[in-house]
Amino acid sequence: MFSLTLQDYETVRARIAPHIHWTPLLSSQQLSERTGYEVRLKAECFQKVGSYKIRGPLNKFAQMSEADKAKGVVCSSAGNHAQGVALAARIHGIRAVVCMATNATPAKIAATRAYGAEVVLHGTIWDEANEKAKELVAKEGLTYVHPFDDEQLIAGQGTLGLEVIKDWPKLDAIVVPIGGGGLIAGVSMAVKSHNPKCKVIGVESSDGPAMQASVKAGALQTIECNTIIDGLRVRTCGKINFSVVQRYVDDIVTLPDKEIFEAMFWTMERCKLVLEGAAAAPVGALLGGLIKLPKGSKVAAVMSGGNINLDQLRGLKWN
Repeated sequence: MFSLTLQDYETVRARIAPHIHWTPLLSSQQLSERTGYEVRLKAECFQKVGSYKIRGPLNKFAQMSEADKAKGVVCSSAGNHAQGVALAARIHGIRAVVCMATNATPAKIAATRAYGAEVVLHGTIWDEANEKAKELVAKEGLTYVHPFDDEQLIAGQGTLGLEVIKDWPKLDAIVVPIGGGGLIAGVSMAVKSHNPKCKVIGVESSDGPAMQASVKAGALQTIECNTIIDGLRVRTCGKINFSVVQRYVDDIVTLPDKEIFEAMFWTMERCKLVLEGAAAAPVGALLGGLIKLPKGSKVAAVMSGGNINLDQLRGLKWN
């Protein structure tokens, strides 16, 4: 059974420390007044590549054999994972190939290439791009880097949680967005290793709550996923992550895409921070009164990234 201790996270954090920022934990008077909690925002939008997604690959690549490094790595992603893998690979001197759907956002393709990765465009959805990545594993011997269901990635992503508890040891609860589950799996183990009584609360879109559905069923579920928010759009969560969530996460709440986008705009206006959709989900849950805790609780909201798709925002229309 996969589990990590606080010392494990200290080791991982030291391993990746030269290449990442210790992102700030910002106080939010506006959210605190709205909720009755003392709220602070973990601003991972200021991380290198604009999200937490560089942490896991840095940890994974640091532990690869020289033989595997020489062969290179491959992943499939149209978003933050692509950029995290690309930069981490460049730091470690590893060839990186990123498979993307042909309709991926041009800005994300350009950013991934700018970090040094080779971009292969294939298919029109992630699943088809992922099949291409698997082909390259078989054909060229590249190491496949899963976007979330990987123990070394989970450990790396969880260093975010270590930073939060170091900055705020008296934390009562942490609110974390859930896509495939890698971030909340890592963060939950780090936080619970520090304080088992600290609440870990996940947030998903109600238009695609794969982890909540799995927890309710007691087994991994594949759902119809209608959310348009990239970082939350997962039909099946990771097997490893699901196991960790079952053991360490106290609650999962959901809210519709519309309310998550409204939280993005609220955070821009009130907190002067630019967040992508997934990162705004914890703020939306707090604004919507979905987080049920005693008044005065010390609550950290994880703002997982700031790589916003401006074209998507321009096209938003709500009934």
